[in-house]
Amino acid sequence: MYVLDAAELACDSVCFFAARERGRLLAVGALRSLEDGHVEIKSMHTASGERGRGIGKAMLHHLLAAARDNGHHRVSLETGTSEAFRPARTLYLGSGFKVCPPFGDYGISSDSVCMTLNLK
Repeated sequence: MYVLDAAELACDSVCFFAARERGRLLAVGALRSLEDGHVEIKSMHTASGERGRGIGKAMLHHLLAAARDNGHHRVSLETGTSEAFRPARTLYLGSGFKVCPPFGDYGISSDSVCMTLNLK
């Protein structure tokens, strides 16, 4: 698992976002700077009771807009390959992400897949 803990999410290289409705947390997502112009989507999650409302898609679009607004030209991510991650993979692929080789500190694993999207 490549999940960031709370201390890692609070570091300067990470921008953390939350979607709320009437004080209720609906979804979270983060962008972590990797190298010049390249960021990674981290910790994207939609509360189980809120799924199917388009909140995950809205969070993804917000993350992509934030990356673009901050001058980044490439966004990458790592996600799971199990059936539980199928909705996430479908969302990313439907938003233009393409499967790519592992990047950063990721290695080849049958349990994960890396994806990337060029913003330019």
